[in-house]
Amino acid sequence: MASPRTITIVALSVALGLFFVFMGTIKLTPRLSKDAYNEMKRAYKSYVRALPMLKKMGVSSIMLRKSIGTLEVASGIIMTLVPGRPKDVANFVLLLLVLAVLFFHQLVGDPLKRYAHALVFGILLTCRLLIARQPEEPLPEKRTLSVNGEEQPLLSEDAPEKGKIKVS
Repeated sequence: MASPRTITIVALSVALGLFFVFMGTIKLTPRLSKDAYNEMKRAYKSYVRALPMLKKMGVSSIMLRKSIGTLEVASGIIMTLVPGRPKDVANFVLLLLVLAVLFFHQLVGDPLKRYAHALVFGILLTCRLLIARQPEEPLPEKRTLSVNGEEQPLLSEDAPEKGKIKVS
């Protein structure tokens, strides 16, 4: 049976992965939602306007939106489908992207309701990464005692023996 830690990591990985595949796809194409796609285009134009340094480096709003969307889709797919260490790398990349998006929202002065989802998913990504980096605790082994050739479970030191009352 899987440990609660494993179940938590898998559930968070799948949920977060699917969310970021969805959000990245919205940034890349209007097929899922034309309104959301247009809103993303408008938002990324304001981000580039607020950071003239990006314009000087030759980064357009289209390039910024498509690169962040592509990273979200790729990392989301890895979080959902690929086992092992690549999940942690994808988790870290998504966490950096969320921090960048939070920075952009703050830069343009968006109200909290516009970026609350980024805060929540940033916290979830952080929790998943922290849980995944914790060492697996070994399960306590069952101790048995051989009595007359039969294996019997050892009584816990806290539980009273049969027929005896524990007195403190």
